[in-house]
Amino acid sequence: MPALMIQGCGSNVGKSMLVAGLCRAARRRGLSVAPFKPQNMSNNAAVTADGGEIGRAQALQALACGLEAHTDMNPVLLKPESETGAQVIVQGRRLTTTRAQDYAALKPQLMTAVLDSFNRLRDAHDLVIVEGAGSPAEVNLRAGDIANMGFARAAGVPVILTGDIDRGGVIAQIVGTQAVIDPSDAAMVAGFLINKFRGDPRLFDDGYRMIAARTGWRGYGVVPWFGQAHLLPAEDALDLSGGPATDGVTIACLSLSRIANFDDLDPLKAEPGVHLVMVRPGMAIPGDARLVILPGTKSTCADLAFLRAQGWDIDLVAHVRRGGAVLGICGGYQMLGHVISDPEGVEGAPGDTAGLGLLDIATVMTGDKRLARVCAREESTGLRVDGYEIHFGRSTGPDCARPFAWIEQDGGQDAHDRAEGAVSADGRIMGSYLHGLFAADDFRAAFLTRLGVTAGQHSHGAMVAQTLDALADHLEHHVDVSGLLSLAR
Repeated sequence: MPALMIQGCGSNVGKSMLVAGLCRAARRRGLSVAPFKPQNMSNNAAVTADGGEIGRAQALQALACGLEAHTDMNPVLLKPESETGAQVIVQGRRLTTTRAQDYAALKPQLMTAVLDSFNRLRDAHDLVIVEGAGSPAEVNLRAGDIANMGFARAAGVPVILTGDIDRGGVIAQIVGTQAVIDPSDAAMVAGFLINKFRGDPRLFDDGYRMIAARTGWRGYGVVPWFGQAHLLPAEDALDLSGGPATDGVTIACLSLSRIANFDDLDPLKAEPGVHLVMVRPGMAIPGDARLVILPGTKSTCADLAFLRAQGWDIDLVAHVRRGGAVLGICGGYQMLGHVISDPEGVEGAPGDTAGLGLLDIATVMTGDKRLARVCAREESTGLRVDGYEIHFGRSTGPDCARPFAWIEQDGGQDAHDRAEGAVSADGRIMGSYLHGLFAADDFRAAFLTRLGVTAGQHSHGAMVAQTLDALADHLEHHVDVSGLLSLAR
């Protein structure tokens, strides 16, 4: 069955969004289409219907296709745990943790899993749209490559190369890529796209023709800047931004160095009555914040040290003294307790790390990773929340007697709901392992009302769906989508 691959001249050139938009456009043409990314590096993960994890971008692309996210859509996921090491997830499950310098030796072993996943998708759908990672111009990484040209040649998939004109130098990006890659790799490239153009695209006509003349590749369009992109989940923490400055209630979120699953914030950012502030390193927590969020993190103890190095622990004490509320999610929840014990060295050297002491709980890290989609009932409102858990560690203590939520358990009518999370006696310090809380419209409205926010009546899910449709419209207007789809083989 046909497949087409979108590669980029670099990271963050907009590959993920282009694939999402093309998937939506193909679906609207009546095709059964699926997304695929052989290898992704991100701590923004989603739990799939088959009980594994993949990059959040592929989950969004699955939504664009009208599909449930599946581990085959992203068979290799690298989750950085430090500057030099990452957890390796293969077909949804943790395989190992490896240093960057050792990953090159591991890559050839992963191609079988990559092709197995790809072939299953290709057999099940009319079309597979593939996203590359980084750039094929990184020729020092070409040996054993599974993410770009190594995959394209192994699977026989034609490539469209994308340049980011907003960065400048887009002619050199595309022409230079052709110059440095192997001629056999260059032969896989069927054309190019220019992305993120600001202004009148016709102003680039001469440059567009120059690229085509220099490379011999056909151009398939110049994509103007898509202004609604901020309404879709960001894949990279570097893309994180707060909401627009408003007169609304300030909610602050700490930009931890290894922040994970940060799309938890997207529904809040879209609320007109909320001013979401991402507190960057070197910044103080705003004194007018009504709520401070400690988000998920890939390395709880390392980010707890990072938090203290910024002085945010002192700011948090002052915030609580002023009557402010605090919500810790996943790793942020673990930080709120008295101690984090890591006897097995799951996150590094075995030992104990003192927590912030804002919740009367303690956490023990274990090598058993919990991955699950869950249905829950939030304790204070009784409202339903559909979310997911993705974490190491178990938290217990007196404040757990006041759970944040109750999780529905399988097992028939005799099964008892499971208490989840913890809340302080005064109700202002809250912790939960549940990701995706604020995507539940009724709960989000009730939660924000307690903070003094008059929440909008919009549906977050409907907003994302409408934005995907708008993205598909955008591509249909500026790109030869029919020509691209005809390339797939």
